[in-house]
Amino acid sequence: MKDVLLIALFAFGGAACAGVLGAVALRLVRHRSVAVSLAVVGAVTVTAMLAGTLAVAWAMFLSPHDLTVVTLVVAMAAAVSLATALLLGRWVVARSRDLTRAARDFGKDGSFAAPPARATAELAELGRELAATSARLSASRERERALETSRRELVAWMSHDLRTPLAGLRAMAEALEDGVAADPGRYHRQIRTEVERLDSMVGDLFELSRIHAGALELSPSRFSLRDLAADALLGAGPVARERGVRLFGEDIAHVPVDVDGKEMTRVLANLLVNAIRHTPADGTVAVAVDRRADAAVLSVTDGCGGIPEEDLPRVFDTGWRGSPARTPPAGAGLGLAIVRGIVEAHAGRAEVRNVPGGCRFEVTLPLAATTAG
Repeated sequence: MKDVLLIALFAFGGAACAGVLGAVALRLVRHRSVAVSLAVVGAVTVTAMLAGTLAVAWAMFLSPHDLTVVTLVVAMAAAVSLATALLLGRWVVARSRDLTRAARDFGKDGSFAAPPARATAELAELGRELAATSARLSASRERERALETSRRELVAWMSHDLRTPLAGLRAMAEALEDGVAADPGRYHRQIRTEVERLDSMVGDLFELSRIHAGALELSPSRFSLRDLAADALLGAGPVARERGVRLFGEDIAHVPVDVDGKEMTRVLANLLVNAIRHTPADGTVAVAVDRRADAAVLSVTDGCGGIPEEDLPRVFDTGWRGSPARTPPAGAGLGLAIVRGIVEAHAGRAEVRNVPGGCRFEVTLPLAATTAG
């Protein structure tokens, strides 16, 4: 037992010396190629085995012939190990360079394609992550381009929509100032109407800017969607009667939700006004509330005749109005964008789809906490 411990001590001493030298060498080449590091690791492994073997052989007083044989065997193993380490290092370096070139192209044109050659698991994982990042960046660029297009359209439409009432206000003010207005009272009422329209447009812009800036502060409370829908129908009644549109809200279930009452009232008002505006006279607009699984769904169905399929994905975009030739009374194209922003701030979603004779806007909201089970 004593001999075994002595042999183990000599072998450990020789291998430890080689290991210390190897650690120093690895520290010196830590900024060099991985091939050099692998070669050093292979050399350290074989040198440690050689040093331990020689130390034990010296301690055991082997004959010169036996010592030569042991040294030769270890030397051959060292040569094979170093060659294997160098080949592996060159292969890893080649795959790393392929990945570097692909990443360089990623920086130039914004798209990444993983190298076709097989690589180590770590390099392959890095390639997959770069490909996923490239896909996310591409989607982000597409969203940015779409947002920029919407902004340009919004600026153009808002400029047109503001210019018309401002020109009318100027003309009426000049007529009143010159005393040539045949009916000053009518002019005053018209001026008030135009100012209210401008105030509404500015309010919509302010609300939308808060939504985009993430500054929309909600104060949720427990409400029944039935009560919110009933209030919205009551408020939209005069507009519907003026345009000859019938409102229906008979299929409204009592579904509790935790929402900001003021903001959700604005959502329902925007949806109803939009539906009434695009429904012809003697048409109908129906409001329904239902519960689906763990969500509450409020829908507004109009008689607009449907939206072209290619336009459906853009309905909730900022500034979208369906046609660039829409006149100012059709609005600035902000109402539905505000609807989506407020609904998403409540962790819900807003959707639209065509139905026979028109389209249906649906707002899906989480159920109130006590009823979600």
